[in-house]
Amino acid sequence: MGKSTVARMFRDQGIPVWDADGAVHRLYARGGAGVAQIAALRPEAVRDGEVSRPALRAWIAEDPGALERIEKAIHPLVAADRSDFLAGADAADEPLVVLDIPLLFETGGERFVDAVLVVTAPAELQRDRVLARSGITEADFERLLAKQMSDAEKRARADYIVQSIELEPTRQSVQALIGHLRERNGHA
Repeated sequence: MGKSTVARMFRDQGIPVWDADGAVHRLYARGGAGVAQIAALRPEAVRDGEVSRPALRAWIAEDPGALERIEKAIHPLVAADRSDFLAGADAADEPLVVLDIPLLFETGGERFVDAVLVVTAPAELQRDRVLARSGITEADFERLLAKQMSDAEKRARADYIVQSIELEPTRQSVQALIGHLRERNGHA
C-alpha cells in the first residue's frame, strides 16, 4: 500500500516512527532475542546465527500451524520492543509518534493507539509493490492478502486515510496530517 514510504515521510518530518517489521528484523538478526526462540521451534530456520526468512516462509507454506507458533514466540518480544520505543518517546517528551504496524485491526492493536492512519492504494498497485520485494512470490502475496481485512473495511475503520499513489501528493497529505495532529494536540 505504501505504508513504509508514508512512515519514512513521517520520519523525514522529525516524527519518531516505530516499525514492527523493523523490530522483527532486529529480533531475527545475529544476536537478536528472536533467534533462540525460532531455533527452539525450527532449528533449520536459523543459519549462521540469524533467522532465515526464506526458511521461515517455506516452513509456513508447508505447515499450516507454523505461523501461529512463530507469532506466539515472537509477538511478546515485538511488544517489548514497542514498549521500549514508547517509553523512550515519553521520556523525550515527544508530542507525536507513529507506530507502523501491519495487521493492526486484525490483531486488535487499534485499541492501544490514539488514532489510526490507513495508507491505501489501488489493488493492482499494491500487488505490484509487494511482488517487487525480493523473495515474495504470488503465493506469498495471496497468503498475505488472506490474513488481511479488506482495504475498504480498513478505510471505514480508520481515523485518517492517505492515498499512496504518487510520491508528491502523498507527501503533501502526510505534511497536512502532521500539521492537523500537532494543532489538535496543542503543539502547532
